[in-house]
Formats: sequence, structure tokens, C-alpha cells
Amino acid sequence: MSSDASTRTRGSERTSDDYQSMLDKIDTAIDECERKIENGRVRSPEKEKVRAKQWRTLGYLINVRRQVVNDRDLEELAERLDELEASRGLGR
Repeated sequence: MSSDASTRTRGSERTSDDYQSMLDKIDTAIDECERKIENGRVRSPEKEKVRAKQWRTLGYLINVRRQVVNDRDLEELAERLDELEASRGLGR
């Protein structure tokens, strides 16, 4: 695996718009999951099981959102580092 960020990300590089699109979709799913949890009536043990699954889904979505934000931030940092090294004549 190359340590050159431009080589490492070429072909799989995501743009800021790609990350924002992913985050928007995840945020919509989180909002919908929260709405179902908060507004659902629980009148049976079966519905309570469904609500528990919704809580697990919500936790999963929040974790995925965190990972996407981390990936975006790392990508941006790698680009900034490459630019800084290039401006100083340093190469990886």
C-alpha cells in the first residue's frame, strides 16, 4: 500500500458532495427512526420488540454517520497534508 495519499485515494476518492449526500441520507434515516420510536404506540410485547429493534437501528445509524464524518475528515486532512508537503517541496 502506497503512503502517497493521491495514489491511495485515486479511483476511490470521494468528493465533499459525496460525503454530504451520504450524511443527508443517514440524517433522514435517523430522523425517521426517531419519529417511529417516539410516536409509536406500544400496546403489546411484539410492538415492544419492534421498538427495541428500532433503537438498535438508530444506534447503528448514528455509528455509521460517525464513521462517514471520520472518513471525510481524514480525506480532507490527507489532502491538506499533500498540499502542504507539495508547497514545501517535500514528497511522501
